[in-house]
Amino acid sequence: MEPLPDLRASPGAERLVLAPVSPTVDRLRRAVGGSGELANPHPEMPVSNAVRQRAKDAAVLVPFIDSPEGLRLLVTRRHPGIRFGGHMCFPGGRVDPQDADPVAAALRETSEEIGVAPQTVEILGTYGQYFTQTGYRIVPVLGVLREPEAARCSAEVESIHELDAARVLSGEHYRVTWYGNGRGHVAYEEAEIRVAGPTVSLMIGLHRRLLERQ
Repeated sequence: MEPLPDLRASPGAERLVLAPVSPTVDRLRRAVGGSGELANPHPEMPVSNAVRQRAKDAAVLVPFIDSPEGLRLLVTRRHPGIRFGGHMCFPGGRVDPQDADPVAAALRETSEEIGVAPQTVEILGTYGQYFTQTGYRIVPVLGVLREPEAARCSAEVESIHELDAARVLSGEHYRVTWYGNGRGHVAYEEAEIRVAGPTVSLMIGLHRRLLERQ
C-alpha cells in the first residue's frame, strides 16, 4: 500500500488524491481495532511532545447510515455561538470522569448533541487515536445509526448533514489550502459542505484503515 502523501514535500499541490475505497458495513467492521496513532494529513508542524503529554482525552462518534442508496456519513455544523462555531464535525467531546470509556463518552455526547439514543447505535469499534494541535487525544468510534430519523439540532448543533460515504472514501475530493511557509490544511468538499481540521483527519484516517484491511 502506498504511504499517505506528504504534502510538505509537494508545496502548491491543490489536492490530496488517495486510492479509492468502496465502503460497506462489513468493511467498516474490518477497519476497527488497535490503538495506533492516526497520521496527520495536514502539511503543518507535528504536534509537540509537550502538547501530547498534557492532551485531554476525547472521543467522537463517526456515524454511518446504512441507507438503500448506499452508506451515508453524518456530520454536524456547530452552532455559531459556541467554540469552533460553524465548523463541520462528528458528534463528540471530552471524556468525562463518569464515562466508562471513549465509546461511552461518544455515545453520551451524541445523545446530548443530536438526540440519538445510545441503544439505537450499533457500535463497530474504535480505530486508533489522533492528537490535535489544540491539546486533545481523540478516539474515533465507528457506529451505524439504526434510527437516523431521530437526529435533531440542539444548542450545540446548528444543522445536520449526510455525506455520500462512497464519495468521502473515493480519495479524490480533498482540497489543499496553502498559507505560506509550507503550511496548509486539507478539506473535504461536497456541495456547500466543507469539512476540515481534525474531522477531515479522522475521515482520511478511516480511509487508510479501510485500505489496509480490505
